[in-house]
Amino acid sequence: MKPDILALGDFPPGMMAALAARFTLHHFIPYPLPAGSLGPATAVRIRAIATEANRGATRDLIAMLPKLEIIACFGVGTDGIDLAAARERGIAVTNTPGVITDDVADLAIGLMLASARQIPAADRYVRDGKWARGPIALARKVTGKRMGVLGLGGIGRAIADRGAAFKMTVRYSGPRRKPDAPYDYVADPVALARDSDFLMIACKGGPDTRHLVSGPVIEALGPTGTLVNVARGSVVDEGALIGALRAGRLGFAALDVFETEPRVAPELLALPNVIVQPHHGTATIETREAVGRLVIDNIVAQLEGRPLPTPVGA
Repeated sequence: MKPDILALGDFPPGMMAALAARFTLHHFIPYPLPAGSLGPATAVRIRAIATEANRGATRDLIAMLPKLEIIACFGVGTDGIDLAAARERGIAVTNTPGVITDDVADLAIGLMLASARQIPAADRYVRDGKWARGPIALARKVTGKRMGVLGLGGIGRAIADRGAAFKMTVRYSGPRRKPDAPYDYVADPVALARDSDFLMIACKGGPDTRHLVSGPVIEALGPTGTLVNVARGSVVDEGALIGALRAGRLGFAALDVFETEPRVAPELLALPNVIVQPHHGTATIETREAVGRLVIDNIVAQLEGRPLPTPVGA
């Protein structure tokens, strides 16, 4: 008999087909699960959860599943998973580091360029027939500018290296200095923002980094600065961000993530100096397929008693 697993999220078709071939699959896209959707007879058989990072797994859900052995996260961020509840039960947690790094870093650079060169606005300018009336306003240069990276993990390092390729002066901040990083370390995020033209947010989410990009950080970036966030919406004080953008105390923002996503604050969407994306830093066909394979590899390894490819906290 195939092991029962719970899949939470909108996964690629290839991953769903592979899960269905290997396991007895119970798949739900809405989350939290609607009341009664997972009956007791099914819950007692579930041995693994495959979950999107933005859905995670709550303590209540974990408690419903007495035979649960592993929570395999489709993505890097585990802030949606109750890690303490998993540890208490000895449940393994895995994620997919490395696989998503390049795509998220590419999008961060794309957002930086799109904001600086006003690519969305220029597209509308041509489509609306305004070009014939005169040239569009001048944009901003990227090459040679100052980039600050908040969080120099795998994604942050990839962003920094791309910034260096643009001949930018790159500095970074985080909980500790990275001995192998060729960039200057700035311990204070406010100081980092003050010395940046583009502040790239790439740190982890969760309570430890909630509103790390505070009002003072945003104000330090200043009226010509640009905030780019591809991390988690919770990292940025969105109220302070909106106020600074509206008043001109911050120049621009380019955002792939939001505090209350998928609902985005209307005040943010009304601002002309903001570019938004639907949290799709990893959303390429190639990467989503690779992430799906790694999720399955972790689940199979756990259920077969083999070492996990990418355990969290290892």
